This record gives sequence, structure tokens and C-alpha cells, in this order.
Amino acid sequence: MGNKIRCAHILVAKFSEAQEILDKIKKGESFSKLAGERSLDGSRKRGGDLGYFGRGKMVKDFEKTAFTLEKGQISNIVKTQFGYHIIKRLE
Repeated sequence: MGNKIRCAHILVAKFSEAQEILDKIKKGESFSKLAGERSLDGSRKRGGDLGYFGRGKMVKDFEKTAFTLEKGQISNIVKTQFGYHIIKRLE
């Protein structure tokens, strides 16, 4: 797999909603549970899991942040043309 990473994310439409979710995660709520309840895309069925991906597969700002995370680390809010993401590095 070499240069592929595995991440999960939560995607929402509003910054304020992303901030609220990030606060809940920081208080110990389950990332995958919140993804299942709140995320806007199909990955919500898998707790936000996007599977493995390499560079060039995701939008630039998402990818740039995802590749800087350590395993288990959760990003701050990342804005893309799709909305606001919170990214968790799985592997």
C-alpha cells in the first residue's frame, strides 16, 4: 500500500455544525457514531470510513490535511467545495 492512507470523515454544510461536532468528539463522543448520525455523504453508513486512498484522489485541501495526520488523529475543520469536513486518520 505504501503511500496510501485510510481516513474517515464527517461532512456537513455549515461551519457552526462542524464546530459543534468537533466539540463533541473532543469531549469523547464516538467519531463513527457522529459520522453515522450527521455526515452528508454515503460514507456515513460506514462511520465515515473512506477506505484507502492515495494522493490525487481527494480534493486538494482535504488531501493536504489528511496526509499530515498521524494514525488516530482528528483534524480541525477543513473547508472544501463540498462543505466542512472533520477528518480522522485510521491507518
